[in-house]
Amino acid sequence: MTRCNKMINRRALAIILLIPFSALTLYAVAQVGYVGIFDYQRHSPAGWQVFADLVIALILVLTWLVPDARRNGRNPWPWVGATLLLGSLGPLLYLATGSAPRGDLLAHPNGDRSPA
Repeated sequence: MTRCNKMINRRALAIILLIPFSALTLYAVAQVGYVGIFDYQRHSPAGWQVFADLVIALILVLTWLVPDARRNGRNPWPWVGATLLLGSLGPLLYLATGSAPRGDLLAHPNGDRSPA
């Protein structure tokens, strides 16, 4: 599978996940508010563990996202901010709005590159 095909597959997966997760997030915020989502987690060790797990996972995602954005000519800081404020929605939006990696847009199926 080519790098461009992998990006398209990631983009499709991100969109498929983004739509229902956005709906769930909007529903949760409407029910308990933005702060209420965090407040719910602080009442038990199980909530602390879930929150800590989310923070660790998002830090790991950001260690991939920042260099990937730079490599593809995208400013990583809006995506870092979105991740810090919106959790998983930030990386999902990054993947859903991404384009093919630089250079792959000019690649022919046989691997030759057309002149710019």
